[in-house]
Amino acid sequence: VKRFNNGEGKVFLISLKAGGTGLNLTGADTVIHYDPWWNPAVEEQATDRAYRIGQQNKVHVMKLITKGTIEEKIYRLQKKKKELSDTVINSKQVFINTLTKEELEELFAPGPAR
Repeated sequence: VKRFNNGEGKVFLISLKAGGTGLNLTGADTVIHYDPWWNPAVEEQATDRAYRIGQQNKVHVMKLITKGTIEEKIYRLQKKKKELSDTVINSKQVFINTLTKEELEELFAPGPAR
């Protein structure tokens, strides 16, 4: 991590969950989410690893989502949860960390996302 932040590496690959806690990646100017998580706060926390004191560059964030996949369903679920949290829960409260039975069924149901 230290060598990457000092400019000694061009690419730093890390899984979403591993990259979501305890890291400062100010050497990054691009964050690509390739393994979506149903809770939008987890992705936001991982993205924030690049937005730390010492960041000198504009940070670009991308999500890789293919139409008709479980990733698309997760993305739609994230949007729904984000909209709910934005209207119901203020930023100082903890977001609900469970999926309902209906949300699980929607994620794993065959066919396109609803």
